[in-house]
Amino acid sequence: MTSLSFKLLKLQILFLLSLSSILNANAKPSIGYGYEPKYPPNFKSFEYANENAPKGGVLNLTSLGTSFDSLNPFLLKGNSVSGIENLIFETLMESSADEPYSLYGLLADDINVSQDGMSVTFHINAKARFSNNTAVTADDVRFSFDTLMSKKAHPGYRIFWADIESAEVLADNHIRFHFKKKNPELHMIISGLPVFPKSWVGEDDFDKISLNTPIGSGPYLLDSYQLGKQASYKINPDYWAKDLNVRKGQFNFKEINYRYYKDRTVALEAFKAGEFDYMSVYSSKSWAKDYSGKQFDSGNIIKKNFNHQNNEAIQGFVMNTRRELFADKRVREALGLAFDFEWANRMLFYGQYTRCYSYFSNSDLAATGKPSDAELKILEPYRAQLNGKVYESVWQPPKTSEPDSLRKNLRKAISLLKEAGWQYKDGALRNSKGEAFTFHLMLSSKAFERIAAVFARNLDIIGIKMDYRIIDQALYLRKLQTFDFDMTTMRYGQKQSPGNELMNRWHSSSADIEGSSNHAGIKNPVIDALLGKLVQTKDRETLINYAKILDRILLSEHYIIPQWFIAYHRVAFWDKFEWPKTLPKYYNDKDWMIQYWWEKKVDSNQ
Repeated sequence: MTSLSFKLLKLQILFLLSLSSILNANAKPSIGYGYEPKYPPNFKSFEYANENAPKGGVLNLTSLGTSFDSLNPFLLKGNSVSGIENLIFETLMESSADEPYSLYGLLADDINVSQDGMSVTFHINAKARFSNNTAVTADDVRFSFDTLMSKKAHPGYRIFWADIESAEVLADNHIRFHFKKKNPELHMIISGLPVFPKSWVGEDDFDKISLNTPIGSGPYLLDSYQLGKQASYKINPDYWAKDLNVRKGQFNFKEINYRYYKDRTVALEAFKAGEFDYMSVYSSKSWAKDYSGKQFDSGNIIKKNFNHQNNEAIQGFVMNTRRELFADKRVREALGLAFDFEWANRMLFYGQYTRCYSYFSNSDLAATGKPSDAELKILEPYRAQLNGKVYESVWQPPKTSEPDSLRKNLRKAISLLKEAGWQYKDGALRNSKGEAFTFHLMLSSKAFERIAAVFARNLDIIGIKMDYRIIDQALYLRKLQTFDFDMTTMRYGQKQSPGNELMNRWHSSSADIEGSSNHAGIKNPVIDALLGKLVQTKDRETLINYAKILDRILLSEHYIIPQWFIAYHRVAFWDKFEWPKTLPKYYNDKDWMIQYWWEKKVDSNQ
């Protein structure tokens, strides 16, 4: 080697060492949103995991009410196979289930937010591997980001990451995301980027690879499938992260199988016959009446409630304000007065439910009573644009228990409808053009027919005709994505620390984007302004105040007729499983079961 070559090599090494020092100067293995994470560096496992859980066994599950025609979960078109997103693909960091919003290293083993808040840099774990045994690199991360931000992927990603300018590869194991503007949550939400290699896409257009065998870094491999019928996953014996602290005691089943059923009654009988192992139950009637028989009496099948502290957000009848019929707030409020929750809970739900009272029910984000001084300070600039009642108290669900009554509520509804220009004439409620007040409630489940029937009966009393019927799941999803409905029923899951995802639900910028979650078509300048400020909050207390204010305004605008929630998971399963003694605080029961349970008396040779 010449003297010059040696000097150049030395300079190159010094540069790389300097670059590494700069990139890692403020890097952390974990991060919390406005607080220090609970778990210290090099922790062994999450407290709600059993790091000594035995491995092996088979888990048989079902997917109800739909089928699948795609192996690509990142597209708007088509229905992707159950399980694929969580079992095959992994993200840069992993969230914990016992903190409001904390992230720990997975594909990336550290995170470094720039001092000016305009970028974030991740170091890719040197051990990270895809299922084809190739290393996960910064280039794969950039490719995944660029692909999901393209118009060939689901538009939700472009909405969610709208404030991210670009991804820059700094080195094989360093990736930096540049932001368009300061946003305290951006480094957190981009940590949830699912990563896949270019070899999965190949030379095809991303929206055309519906049946390419998925390549990810997750714990399972797709072993076999029949479109619309079944899919089978097998554990990857070479899974790179099986000993990582954020994976210890998790994904314990050797095989996970999904079988598809369109009819819930058929699925229930198949469950009782042992064709699959576990069911989440969302119908109070079914829970009370159908989950019984000799298998339950013998203890072969167990019925159990698992408590949780989830932010239950809101479930309700969603009115499409893009329709002229629902454009007037007084009309929307009137329709809500015709829904008799107390009667439904008593006669149909066996008293199992609580009325949704907030867009953040069951959490400290829900507005209560009069606005606090801190809330009033934030609200003051919008006084001219808001109903004065927002400044006095929070909306309360109408009641029909004594001394109130359905008759009283319907009288108020008639008064509101008159104010909005509707009069009863020739056997129906009509507008100034003589058009009758009729609309359609779009349903995807038979479970809602009995609720819809009572709601329709109450509306008929005041001259409104509501038709309802169940439609095929694929058609339902298509109509939902294109906003081709009058009213439907939806449940909006909510994070413990809500942020940028709310732009996709309530901000006017998402109202006309097909595939967004702004099903109600909300276009409200005050809500837009407050959302813009909420996503800029840096501490928990301020976030709570903005959430409460948004809650007050959303409730006062009556975009949704709130329905109900339940603060525990109702599940039934065959007596072949065990689970950790410590429950997580915030969790989806089925995901928790797949990720943390294990089979009893597993044969290690299975």
